[in-house]
Amino acid sequence: MNYSTLKKGLAVSFVALMGATTLANAQDSTMTTSSAKVFGGRGQYRTWSIGVNAGVMSPFLVIGGTNDFTNQDVNLGYGVSLKKQLGHAFGLEGNIFRGKVSGTNKDAANGTQFGVRSFETEIGYAADIRGVVNVATVDFLRRENSVNFFVTAGYGLIAYAPKTTATDGSVSDWKDVSGPNRDKTYVKEAYIPVGAGVKFKVSDRVAFNLGYTMQFIDGDKFDGVYAKPQSKDKFSYGYAGLEFSLGSKSKPDLEWVNPLALMYDELKDPSLRQEVEALKNRVSNVEKSVEDLKRDSDGDGVADLFDKCQGTPAGTAVDGSGCPLPKMEAATATTPVSTVTGWEPIQFEFNSSVLKTESYPILDKLSSTLRENGGKVALKGYASSEGTAAYNMKLSKDRANSVKTYLVNSGVGASAVSTKGYGEANPIASNDTEEGRIQNRRVESARN
Repeated sequence: MNYSTLKKGLAVSFVALMGATTLANAQDSTMTTSSAKVFGGRGQYRTWSIGVNAGVMSPFLVIGGTNDFTNQDVNLGYGVSLKKQLGHAFGLEGNIFRGKVSGTNKDAANGTQFGVRSFETEIGYAADIRGVVNVATVDFLRRENSVNFFVTAGYGLIAYAPKTTATDGSVSDWKDVSGPNRDKTYVKEAYIPVGAGVKFKVSDRVAFNLGYTMQFIDGDKFDGVYAKPQSKDKFSYGYAGLEFSLGSKSKPDLEWVNPLALMYDELKDPSLRQEVEALKNRVSNVEKSVEDLKRDSDGDGVADLFDKCQGTPAGTAVDGSGCPLPKMEAATATTPVSTVTGWEPIQFEFNSSVLKTESYPILDKLSSTLRENGGKVALKGYASSEGTAAYNMKLSKDRANSVKTYLVNSGVGASAVSTKGYGEANPIASNDTEEGRIQNRRVESARN
C-alpha cells in the first residue's frame, strides 16, 4: 500500500467529515429536547452499537521503545466492533481485527541484524474486550456533544504467523507449522490493547471514529526474532471507522447524551413543577386538618372533634368528652388538696406501651388542668398477667413513661410528673378472661 496516498485519503475524509458534523449540529439545534431523565435508567436510551474500521499497522509505537528491526512497513488492517454503553462515560467493547505487520533492517549495517533482513507477520485474528472511557461527555457550553475523546484498555487473544527472511535470503515461515508439535496454523498468545481516539457525531445514528491502539503481546515470537532476552513484542494500529447505533429511533444514544442538559430539562419540566405545587397543596391541607383537630372553641381543654358538649361556659370543669362534671366531682377536681383519682385509666394494647389515639382527649384534659392549676400527678403503670413478672414490671414502667412523655410534650413540667411501674399487681379485673386483661393493661393517674 502507498502510505502517502493513504494519508491523503484520510485527510480528505476528515475534512469532509467535519463539514458533515457541522451540518448535523445545525440540524440537531432545531430538534426538540429529549424526554429522557437523568435517573431514568438505561432502558430509555440506545446502548448498543456496531462498528467497522480500517487503517494501518506498524511494528513501531508512538511512545517509542526497542524494536528488533530498524525500519517499519505500513500495512492494511481492518476489523469490526460491538459495544454496550453502560453509562454516559463508560462502555464495554468487543473487537475483532486482522491484518499484516512487517519491517526491515535496511538502515542497519549491511541491511541485516540478528541474522535477519526482514519479517512479515500475518494476523489470522485478534479478539479482545475493552473498557471505553469517554473523557468529554459533560459539556458545560452546549446542550449536545458532537465530539467525544476516549481512551481504551483491555485484554485479548491474538493468532499470528511470522515469516522472516535471513541474511542469506532463506525464508522461514511459521504458518501451518506453529505450536509445540509444529502442527498448528498460528501462534496464539495473549495481548493487552491500550489506545485513545476521537469520535465525531455525523448523525443521530452514525459516528466517525479516529483511533490509535498499541498492542502489547505476551511473548517474543511476533516478529519471528528472539533478539533480546525477556523482551516482549508489540505493534500499533491506527484506524478510521464508522459506528452505527442500534435500537429504537425514538430513544437517544446514551453515549451522546449530556447529563447536564438532561438535569436542566428536568428542573424546567412543567409537569415536575405541577407535581411540586400539588405536593405543597397536600401539605397545606394536612396542616389545616391538624389545626382543625386541635381547635377548642369553648376553651374547656377538649378539642372540638372530641367535645360532645360544645359551648361549655368558661371555668366549667369537664370530663374527657368535654361535658360538665357533676357538681360534687367538679368541686373535688378543682380543690388542690389530697389526691384526686377521678381520671379515666389510660388503656394499652397487648404487649405495647404505645398510646392509643382514644386516650388523647383524657391526656389533653389532664395536661390542661395541670398547666392551669399547677400541682403534681403520679402515674402508675400496670400490666396483665401474660408473660413473666420481670417483663411485665418493665412493660408497666414503659407505659407510665409513655404517658409522662405525652404530658411533658404538651407543656407540663417534667418535675410535676412522677412514674412508677407495678407490673401485674393490683388488677382491677380478672386476668382469667381477655376482657379483664384488657382492663388491667393501664396507667392510672393521681393528682397531688
